[in-house]
Amino acid sequence: MTTPNFSKIRQDFPRAVRKTWLAGAEYCPLSVHSIQAIEAYTNSKSQASGSYGFGFSAELQAETKERFAKLINASADEIAFVQSTTEGENIVLAGLDLAKRGGNVVIDDLHFEASKYLYTTLQDRGLIELRVVEAKNWQTTVADYAPYIDKDTQLVSIALVSQINGHVADVKAISELAHANGAWMYADIIQGAGNTPIDVEAMGIDFASTSTYKWLMGEHGFGFLYVRRDLQEEVVKQTRYGLRQVKTEKDFDFELHGGGTIYEGTSSMGFLPGVIAGTGLKYLTSIGVDAIRGHAQPLIDRLQTELPPLGFRPITPLGTQSSIVSFLPTGSIEDVQTKLDKAFGEKVLSFRNWYFKNDAGEREHVRGIRIGVSVYNNDEDIDLLLNALA
Repeated sequence: MTTPNFSKIRQDFPRAVRKTWLAGAEYCPLSVHSIQAIEAYTNSKSQASGSYGFGFSAELQAETKERFAKLINASADEIAFVQSTTEGENIVLAGLDLAKRGGNVVIDDLHFEASKYLYTTLQDRGLIELRVVEAKNWQTTVADYAPYIDKDTQLVSIALVSQINGHVADVKAISELAHANGAWMYADIIQGAGNTPIDVEAMGIDFASTSTYKWLMGEHGFGFLYVRRDLQEEVVKQTRYGLRQVKTEKDFDFELHGGGTIYEGTSSMGFLPGVIAGTGLKYLTSIGVDAIRGHAQPLIDRLQTELPPLGFRPITPLGTQSSIVSFLPTGSIEDVQTKLDKAFGEKVLSFRNWYFKNDAGEREHVRGIRIGVSVYNNDEDIDLLLNALA
């Protein structure tokens, strides 16, 4: 297999060429391929010419589902289009009807804020019992989950790759523990899909969702939901109804597409974000996730090695195989911002707020920086950042 030319790939992202962008965990700048697809789409819609006369056609939709399914080792009929990662998780919860089942849900405190809000709200309304595994040294192991998962656990929900610090959960071991107790496994994969190898079958993931605007090189408002085939309708009930699910109709007689489309409840969807998502997936898969992982890791390792002497404490475990690395400055966060503003004149990485349990057993609020390394980054970007912070 030919090794991708990442110098050439960088040129495909005008934003990254113009000014360093190390915030891939926030969004991926549009590539020239996506820009060309947008132009073709708008020409089709405005001038009735070009390749997108039918918008995001049925053929393009099927191709996009097939590509994403292959990316996570699933089948296309296990995939549904959704607007966001959180919408996907909501669809799963609605279909499981956990309030009727009773029992508890287990999450950890490295999960995404929207998921924390979702489950906290369900607990406050008396619909579930929520159990929260607290990370130790900004990471979790399966042993940390063991005291929380029991025969009354209905669902374990985690972020495969934490948006806080890139920690990669031991999802296979956690899912085995969940399944041994009769629980299901949900994974938020938005910070992993596109930069970290994912095999939902081997990992034991029952449900997963993601949006495309981060590492999948897509845009806001478009994402994917995975529901394991044998759990469709049997476990995760259909709770949404619309023409996206209908293959043919004759008066009051409807033939359905079946598969994951039963979770696509609306009659319309964002065609332009779909076109961008399909274009991004096609480009991404031409590079290959393993190659992307191999490109990003040396840059992550440099940051882990060279930022601590400049006064930054890493909260990403050493050796973590993801594209995110986070640090807490020993000085003030305002000084960091001032240095970056002086060097770059605009945003270059992510400033974030986090909570964790300190040695006194209290929840502590801290402020730090999060760096997301993508296909368009190189050693020059790292040099510029280190020089700015020195």
